Amino acid sequence: MSKSLTALLVALFASALLAGCATTQTTNAGVVGVDRKQYVGLVSEEEAEKQSALAYQQTLQEAEAKKLLNQDSAETRRVRQIANKLIAQVGVFREDALKWDWQVNVMESKEVNAYCMAGGKIMVYTGLLDQIKPTDDELAAVMGHEISHALREHVREQMSRAKVQQYGLLGLAAVIGISTGSSDNAVNTIALGGSLAAVALTLPNSRTAEQEADDLGLELMARAGYNPNAAVTLWEKMGAQGGAKPPEFLSTHPSDQSRIDDIKTLIPKVMPLYEQAKRGK
Repeated sequence: MSKSLTALLVALFASALLAGCATTQTTNAGVVGVDRKQYVGLVSEEEAEKQSALAYQQTLQEAEAKKLLNQDSAETRRVRQIANKLIAQVGVFREDALKWDWQVNVMESKEVNAYCMAGGKIMVYTGLLDQIKPTDDELAAVMGHEISHALREHVREQMSRAKVQQYGLLGLAAVIGISTGSSDNAVNTIALGGSLAAVALTLPNSRTAEQEADDLGLELMARAGYNPNAAVTLWEKMGAQGGAKPPEFLSTHPSDQSRIDDIKTLIPKVMPLYEQAKRGK
């Protein structure tokens, strides 16, 4: 069986499994209109939050052992103050998120990064603060983006898709093993299909998730009283970091320019929310 046919069968198996999964709308659409229904049925919300909490606690323990957490620093207080203002607005998109066990920490690392895991576990790396030197509004854009990943349950969605791939590959391997009378062919199918399925399924949806986080995060920061125009200057700073980048169609993130263009089209929609928040209404 050719590699191209194997890849096609992997995609067909996975698509069939996805078609059998119920979809859900994890958040309210907001004024930015994020209304894509997601396949999350193979992993429960509790399971995703539990796995994320375990991973987060392990990260904290390792960071504490290496003295990499700056819990009492001015940087951490600043990050937590901004995060708290954003968290206060998450009920607009999903009320249950107000009851999450939110945790916000800053870790010493040269990496320019931040994340928010399922259930509201936030980490900001000092590399982001030191190298990008974001204003409060720009930092709110980063954290609004990351919080939006958690609100949209993108981790849970990825976990569900990973299970789809696993089930699809096991089913395909069984078919090939029986039809060819070779267990080696079945094993090779799993090995080959794993990478092909990742490209065929995970990549496009990862880019979709990034755009959703951009859009929802923009509204979140505006509602919290942070200037949405700062999202543009943030990504301009990110783009100025340089370094080799893959073409957009092979990347899990949108290109800097397409991301900025998308944000600019949405700013007029969220600017009234920002102005309202600044007036204290």
